[in-house]
Amino acid sequence: MALADGLARVGFIAWLGKEGGMLLQEYDPQVSAVVLLIAFFLLHYLFASTTAHTTALLPAMLTIAASILGINMPVFCLMLCTSLGVMGIITPYGTGPSPIYYGSGYLPTKDYWRLGTIFGAIFLVSMMLIAYPWMVWMF
Repeated sequence: MALADGLARVGFIAWLGKEGGMLLQEYDPQVSAVVLLIAFFLLHYLFASTTAHTTALLPAMLTIAASILGINMPVFCLMLCTSLGVMGIITPYGTGPSPIYYGSGYLPTKDYWRLGTIFGAIFLVSMMLIAYPWMVWMF
C-alpha cells in the first residue's frame, strides 16, 4: 500500500500512463489491450500482495488503456479484475491465505513456485484465448 501511495505521490502513475499510452498508440487496440493484460498479470510476481498489486498498477493500466483509442474499456476492466482472481495461488505471498498454505509445509517451496507458474500460465493462456475474445464479441 505504501508503494502504491508513493508511486502516486511522485507522479509515477501519471507518467507511466502517459508514456505507456504513447508507446502503445501505434499498435492495434486489441493487441495493446492484450499486452497490457499480460503485463498486469506477470507484474504480480513483483508485489507482496494482491492488494498492493491492484493499488499500484490498476490505476496505471486503466490510464494507459484509456489513452488508446479503440480499446473496449468495459471489457478491459473486466479482464484486469478477472486476472486478480488467480493471484493467490501463483506465489506463496499473493494473498492472506497463501502464507498459511505455504507455511503448513504441505507443498515444498520448489513445488509451490512450479505449480503456481503452471496454473498461472494455464489461467493466463485460457483468459487470452477464450475469455478475452468472447468478451470482445459479447460487448
